[in-house]
Amino acid sequence: MKILMRADTHYSIVVSGSEYEKPKYTFSQVLAAVAVSLGSMIVGYSSAYTSPALATMQNSTTISVSEEEASWVGGLMPLAALAGGVLGGPLVDYIGRRRTILFTAVPFFIGWILIATAKIVHLVLAGRAICGLCVGIGSLAFPVYLGETIQPEVRGTLGLFPTAIGNIGILICYVAGKYLDWSQLAYLGASLPVPFLLLMFMIPETPRWYISRGRNEEARKALQWLRGSNTKIDNEMREIALSDAEVENASSIKEMLDIKYLKSILICLGLMAFQQMSGINAVIFYTVKIFKMSGSSVDENLSTIIVGLVNFISTFFATALIDRAGRKVLLYISSVTMTITLVVLGSFFYARDDLKSDVSTLGWLPLTSIMIYLLGFSLAFGPIPWLMMGEILPAKIRGAAASICTAFNWLCTFTVTKTFHNILVGIGPAGTFWLFGCICFISLFFVVIFVPETRGKSLEQIENTMTGRVAPRSRRMSSIANIKPLPSGC
Repeated sequence: MKILMRADTHYSIVVSGSEYEKPKYTFSQVLAAVAVSLGSMIVGYSSAYTSPALATMQNSTTISVSEEEASWVGGLMPLAALAGGVLGGPLVDYIGRRRTILFTAVPFFIGWILIATAKIVHLVLAGRAICGLCVGIGSLAFPVYLGETIQPEVRGTLGLFPTAIGNIGILICYVAGKYLDWSQLAYLGASLPVPFLLLMFMIPETPRWYISRGRNEEARKALQWLRGSNTKIDNEMREIALSDAEVENASSIKEMLDIKYLKSILICLGLMAFQQMSGINAVIFYTVKIFKMSGSSVDENLSTIIVGLVNFISTFFATALIDRAGRKVLLYISSVTMTITLVVLGSFFYARDDLKSDVSTLGWLPLTSIMIYLLGFSLAFGPIPWLMMGEILPAKIRGAAASICTAFNWLCTFTVTKTFHNILVGIGPAGTFWLFGCICFISLFFVVIFVPETRGKSLEQIENTMTGRVAPRSRRMSSIANIKPLPSGC
């Protein structure tokens, strides 16, 4: 199995000083980033769909949906995405990154049409499963494509596109949900793959994949298109060929069982678990339901629009601070912020439901709590687990280990979204948000004790610290791209 270099990972490239020209934002690279990011917008829209849609679906006269079935409408997508993530690995390797991405557009369209025209809930579930499968494939293929096409020096900025545009997809769904019912929302979702498909036809396959297949001339043409017609690409072609040769000598998946690699893997799995067990996707998937339960004085659909807007804006705060304040400091702030806001939200429901207190004057509190909660999450626990997955996983096992961590993330996402309604019924809204708050509090100690600080360190230094391996004498340059398959939560 080949190691897939994801755009949301942090990896090292040996460079040779002045041999590289000054990096520049070519129109071709911007177009590639936008094209792939439109796929991320569909992922964001798919993630947010259940929040406004379930409210109108359960009140619909054209379809009958029980509470249990509604929980499956929300939970089936991440479960299917788990399968899609497993399927996406072989696909990007055997048929290519671009072709894999192209193949998600038509199933996305079919899935949304099934949902839009459904008269029984089983067709809705089938549509959500198809969309979820595409989300899982895309969550692997999108960052792989960007990681292999955009120059490392500008990948940090262009790598923001999928996260930002993915959050635009969430915002579009929330805004449209104020005016459209569940079926009309699905028709809108079916329109999103059209521009995505058209733009993907305009960009080439990645040079790295061409070289891995021995198609060097096609690789050169693709790289020249991406870098600009007047750019010298000989050195970069040699680097890609050298990197491909190293990948060919990569270790098997059994290497991950080595004790020196287990610490890095367990830290990544821990961060992924706390990211999802913080309840983020329960909040995103069921925003309308939460505000309806709270009896907030703010219209629930307007509240979701505000939440989507905060989620979009917070992306830029995270990007500006991640490489300045350090990973651990931001994780501390994120953990404390989420813990406090979830405790406050749980206390609101406890005072209203258990103490029977009059909370009519506190109708603003649920919206404020969720807004601050989202800011805290997006500051660190949203992007940093994905970033650190690329930073602390040793190069020799990065491909296989990253696949396991990604699959585990989807499994946690499914667990939270599927059980959210059952937990609400079992321990009530107050107990549910306090439970998420306790998990966020525990995550603070996990970060303090186990998570290393990686700011300002090369991958060579990090790997040397984590495994005890002596790094070779070479100059390395790190690149970071903050990209997420499922915006906000995923």
